[in-house]
Amino acid sequence: MQEHAAQAYGLIGDAALVVRDGRIEWIGARAALPGALERECGETHDCGGALVTPGLVDCHTHLVHGGNRAHEFESRLRGASYEQIARSGGGIASTVRSTRDASEEQLLAQALPRLRALENEGVTTIEIKSGYGLSHEHEAKCLRVARTLGVLEDVAVRTTFLGAHALPPEFAGRADDYVDEVLRMLPLLHAEGLVDAVDAFCERIAFTASQVERVFDAARALGLPVKLHAEQLSDSGGATLAARFQALSCDHLEWLDETGARAMARAGSVAVLLPGAFYFLRETRVPPVALLREQRVPIAVSTDCNPGSSPCTSLLLMLNMACTLFRLMPEEALAGVTRNAARALGFTDRGTLAAGLRADFVLWDVREPAELAYAFGANPRRLTVFGGRPR
Repeated sequence: MQEHAAQAYGLIGDAALVVRDGRIEWIGARAALPGALERECGETHDCGGALVTPGLVDCHTHLVHGGNRAHEFESRLRGASYEQIARSGGGIASTVRSTRDASEEQLLAQALPRLRALENEGVTTIEIKSGYGLSHEHEAKCLRVARTLGVLEDVAVRTTFLGAHALPPEFAGRADDYVDEVLRMLPLLHAEGLVDAVDAFCERIAFTASQVERVFDAARALGLPVKLHAEQLSDSGGATLAARFQALSCDHLEWLDETGARAMARAGSVAVLLPGAFYFLRETRVPPVALLREQRVPIAVSTDCNPGSSPCTSLLLMLNMACTLFRLMPEEALAGVTRNAARALGFTDRGTLAAGLRADFVLWDVREPAELAYAFGANPRRLTVFGGRPR
């Protein structure tokens, strides 16, 4: 084990880990394992030199949706921008039509393979947003599917209500009226037990800061945490707004300025970087990673799995892209899909390996942690343990 790796990742070269009732009971150097605790163990497993990391956390996805937007991919290659497509009735509105047309069973059947692909790469916790229904009926349908995925699979699902994602066609030209509708939906969906957090899209093709503020006020009244799609296509002041509400995270952030970064640092908000969308949309403005480091804003990385700007189900690929496109160091990228990603979802019981936390961890057939970010297209996962149970 290289000295740098031991320091950067907190590696223990010859370690032991004890699990009891789904929690980590003890972790440390194998030579320091208390004999009495070792004798209590009913099962002992030799990990065969595998690297053990916390279970991966995908903290920003739009996993539940109908259809795909491959035709828009072709349009962009011919020169159309994401904003032009959206303004011409494509983009999110296109997926809304497909999602509304799909039954709950069809949405579940489409989402399961996406989730299983992520699980196959070591994901044990995932956030799933709504935002492609844009009416109470269809937002509830999507959120129920997300909840069902967490029952069917060995993965923890965090649901986020993203009603303020785009204007549905029936509210064209009436953004304030649609925000009224979002405010009507939110308490109903919350009462149904479908909402863990609230998100919005603050952008010139979506909602203004004042409209988002109304949504966040309603979330705060219900005791729900907030997060925000912020500063993706322009500097809209979204990060500063979200920080006033102690947002769990601000996501995308290509246009984040120093004022927004300072506000996030004060609020403890996580910066969620989404290299898949940056790559797929062929963006050229890179998130200000140096500024985030300078302000000590925690950095997370996620797939942003969605049909329009990041049709990706590989969190390991995002590790590589975060390093190659955004110049994160591998240890920063790995923290971005474990410790900081858990924080972006409000979790304090996972994302690191420590006594008392959930026993969610992954065994990898690699010698050094940097290999997880180094080899794109590879999947060295040997075994996932979810809540103490091998998966």
